[in-house]
Amino acid sequence: MSATIAVLGTLDSKGAEHAFVAELIRGHGCKALLIDVGTGGEPTVEPHFSRYDVAAATGVNLEEMMERKDRGECVTAMSEAAPVFLSNLLSDGKIDGVISLGGGGGTAIATAGMRPLPIGFPKLMVSTLAAGNTAPYLGTSDITMMPSVADVAGLNRLTRTILTRAAGAICGMARTQVQTEGDSPLIVASMFGNTTECLTEAKRILEENGYEVLIFAATGAGGKAMEAVIASGMAAGVLDLTTTEWADELCGGVLAAGSERMDAAAKAGIPVVIAPGCLDMVNFGERSSVPAKYEGRSFYIHNLQVTLMRTTPDECTELGRIIAEKANACAGSCAIMIPVKAISVISAQGQPFHDSSADEALFSSIRAHAEVPVLEYTEEINSPVFARACAEKLLALMER
Repeated sequence: MSATIAVLGTLDSKGAEHAFVAELIRGHGCKALLIDVGTGGEPTVEPHFSRYDVAAATGVNLEEMMERKDRGECVTAMSEAAPVFLSNLLSDGKIDGVISLGGGGGTAIATAGMRPLPIGFPKLMVSTLAAGNTAPYLGTSDITMMPSVADVAGLNRLTRTILTRAAGAICGMARTQVQTEGDSPLIVASMFGNTTECLTEAKRILEENGYEVLIFAATGAGGKAMEAVIASGMAAGVLDLTTTEWADELCGGVLAAGSERMDAAAKAGIPVVIAPGCLDMVNFGERSSVPAKYEGRSFYIHNLQVTLMRTTPDECTELGRIIAEKANACAGSCAIMIPVKAISVISAQGQPFHDSSADEALFSSIRAHAEVPVLEYTEEINSPVFARACAEKLLALMER
């Protein structure tokens, strides 16, 4: 099977290297489209799409910007234009994969372009930064980062070896067919240690009814990854029973997933069941890492590396409003399920975070702001009764 690979890069400084990869791609029987995102001198090789073509995707006057010779401004502009340009090419069916080579600037631009592309779409970044902290470049995407070992600066015995393997890798990825026929519809779900029993039981019920369940840990990165999967169109429904990341977002905890948490499902218009799982806790690192402004609060030492802080009635009131408004935004069918007796293991009667006034503030706020059905159960969140109710509610919403 033939495939068309976008070869994206700064062709003013790394033109020869990208041209070399393009030639290797053609040698594998694929088509290569050279795309220039450089903003320095003129490209050293002729691109199929110029830097001006890319900049036009967001309406940037690139020529005027380059005259100011502010490299940071130019890199930022191309980092914003590249994802739009690549997404347009993909929407038009013109590319089957993307590869890029670079140092700091090139990696920043290229990975910005790759991140919004769907999960499963082949993306390969050969970078000088691949051996370090890649989180800022990868985000929640499935970009493959390949260390360049030496700088991508000229063609020599080492760079030829690395780039040859990279060209073979992207062609192999783009030409490999993914078998999805016959797969069960996918449900994504959020889970924490304090909601494991609930999600385990709900997952069993959903699977018995013919669905595949993909669980994400509500650890900030996990919530972001779940949002990305939903946005990709892979999910048919969402069981978001562990919305704890919003407590960290509100209070400055270490497991926040950002202000867009819960937005993907709303935009996708797919059925969603939500619960206030673990909104009783904010996560910090070791005890000494807790901000001084929280001294005097109720804490639970989960382990030496994790300190949990109990949310207050005022914080719970705000969290209830946020959860309700996120649910209200859902374009598809949605319901909020409340386990009145406990929203985590440690918020149950007799446990360290039991606080009936804080819980009631949370529940009252949800009731006051929600425009979707709110169903309450005199159960703890890990009760099999509550787990079944959540699973069956989602099944009912998905059958509409």
